[in-house]
Amino acid sequence: MTAFEGIWVPLVTPFRNQQIDFAALKALAREMARAGVSGLVACGSTGEAAALDKEEQLTVLDAMLEAVPACQVMMGLSDNNLPAALAQLQRIQQRPVAGVLVPPPSYIRPSQAGIIEYFHRLADAAIVPLVLYNIPYRTGVTLRLETIRTLARHPRIQAIKDCGGDAQLSMHLIRDGELAVLAGEDLHIFSTLSLGGAGAIAASAHVHPELFVKMADCARDGRVKEARRIFYRLLPLIELLFAEPNPAPVKALLAEAGWIANELRAPMQISSAVLTQRLIAAHDDLSI
Repeated sequence: MTAFEGIWVPLVTPFRNQQIDFAALKALAREMARAGVSGLVACGSTGEAAALDKEEQLTVLDAMLEAVPACQVMMGLSDNNLPAALAQLQRIQQRPVAGVLVPPPSYIRPSQAGIIEYFHRLADAAIVPLVLYNIPYRTGVTLRLETIRTLARHPRIQAIKDCGGDAQLSMHLIRDGELAVLAGEDLHIFSTLSLGGAGAIAASAHVHPELFVKMADCARDGRVKEARRIFYRLLPLIELLFAEPNPAPVKALLAEAGWIANELRAPMQISSAVLTQRLIAAHDDLSI
């Protein structure tokens, strides 16, 4: 298995009384590693990175690296200020990270040429692999196919988290074979794997991670019917986990299981009572 294959979990950041709950964070990281996931992502969107300051982000990363030293850990890096992004990159790569997950700068909506310069400046300064994060509904800009192909020629840029929702782009990238293509939309995990994609970074894999790992293993080994059966078994839960803004539903289920407190930082809100009950029912159905 190469570095960016299989199921990666973008770990939630547990809070208790609005402070990072490091004991819960470490316990959850260890549980995901025991389930056999390929790696963890610290401070991604699911980890509420936007609600953490830069120092807090690094303490989350350090806690995860301490908890699961044998597990690959990727770090999220997002900033629309390039010098600040470069400075944070230098601090991140002082740690033994598997790579950094980087979206285009948000809000400012740069041109494709500007996006290329942004990623090239980061990649030139990197001593660890960069994973592109194409997520236009959060950043306001889309990584176009030719832009991604240009970036893929940089030796430090090795994978992409594909949240663009463009099946044709995904297929071209998989066929090109220049980048490891990781599904970033959980509903597209099975299709990405079936088309030859490398894996997924999946928030829903917090719940029954062993089933997500088995699905990816089956797809990799050519047991497509079994992978499809597992995916359709997981599908009702995956849909519910994104029925309200992520990561509220994931945190609600983890809280019900006793892993974390059901807390998010404002303006994020906890999952509604109605959805939480539906999540519990769907989770129980999977456990039967």
